[in-house]
Amino acid sequence: VSWIKPGISTFPWWNGNVVPDTLNAPGNNFVTNQYYIDFCARNGLQFHSVVEYGLHQWYVDDGVGFQPGPNADVTKPVPGLDMKEICDYGKQHGVGIRVWVHFGALYPKLDTAFAIFEKWGLTGMMVDFMDRDDQEMVNMQTEILEKAARHKLHIQFHGAYKPTGLSRTYPNEFTREGTLNYETNKWNPEGMSPDHDINMPFTRMLAGATDYHLGGFRAVPKSKFKTQYTRPLMVGTRCHMLAMYVVLESYLQMLCDYPAAYEGEPGFEFLKNIPTTWDETIVIDAKVKEYITIARRKNNDWYVGTITNNEARQLSIPLSFLGEGNFTADIYSDADDANENPDHLIKQIKEVTKNTVINLKIASGGGQVMRLSKVISQ
Repeated sequence: VSWIKPGISTFPWWNGNVVPDTLNAPGNNFVTNQYYIDFCARNGLQFHSVVEYGLHQWYVDDGVGFQPGPNADVTKPVPGLDMKEICDYGKQHGVGIRVWVHFGALYPKLDTAFAIFEKWGLTGMMVDFMDRDDQEMVNMQTEILEKAARHKLHIQFHGAYKPTGLSRTYPNEFTREGTLNYETNKWNPEGMSPDHDINMPFTRMLAGATDYHLGGFRAVPKSKFKTQYTRPLMVGTRCHMLAMYVVLESYLQMLCDYPAAYEGEPGFEFLKNIPTTWDETIVIDAKVKEYITIARRKNNDWYVGTITNNEARQLSIPLSFLGEGNFTADIYSDADDANENPDHLIKQIKEVTKNTVINLKIASGGGQVMRLSKVISQ
């Protein structure tokens, strides 16, 4: 199972497939995908997702909107798109290539499609719009996982029912949706609220990995939120978003915004290096519907994420879970003006031990996140 390698993926559908104006190549083509692959390579990200552009699939389809037509064919890219060329380019730069596919277009050609996908060099895919949980659909999802494994493909189920443990049998299932999430910020006039986010660790996440469209990097106060299908906005602070990568477990995490939204922005250096699998998890403090602090360990490093609902609050985090010795803490906290400017944060670096207590001042819809790295004695 050495081919099963979780990680972080782009997902340009969410941001509206944004590319620089100077690129002059919008749409599903090599140049657009090259731009995102280069972004992944520069920043050590594991995957790029080839998705639909607007409501136009990357594969031949005569359907309307997202719904596949009678001649939809996931084995035939649209004219001008060479999937093997994209996969080869990704491989040369250490970036795995994934695709989005509609279940209704994939399933009738499952065996043929998976064989071709493997030949192209794909690493996996998001399978979307199943929208059922009857026995037939359960059987079909199991079949998808089993056959995908034969072709060394990982699966992300979207528009799917909550986890039931299939990932224990088929570890190539990296994550699944089964919850309302940030994708709705593209059309929901209210925006996804931190009041909703805080319920996830206590409810949906108990069932397993949670696909949540993480990564929006343009937060505004609730009063200024509006729907935008391209470059969607977020409600909740940037530190809230950073902490969600620790609070929510998913073996495949998204960076769903566009490259220029990240590079050079405070906090992106944290996301570039966030693990997606963990060796140990501890809930430090939590209150249903209000706040939660979770610590997760990967090798010798600890990551601690705290999110709150729409109420500002002060909390204390004892670091008694740490082992002996000194640790370097990279701490990202809401700035003092985060209620008005939710993208603002403060980064601190300090040395801590298991006797240290970190005091938090969290904005409305805010959060805090930290990485604790063991100091190695010379």
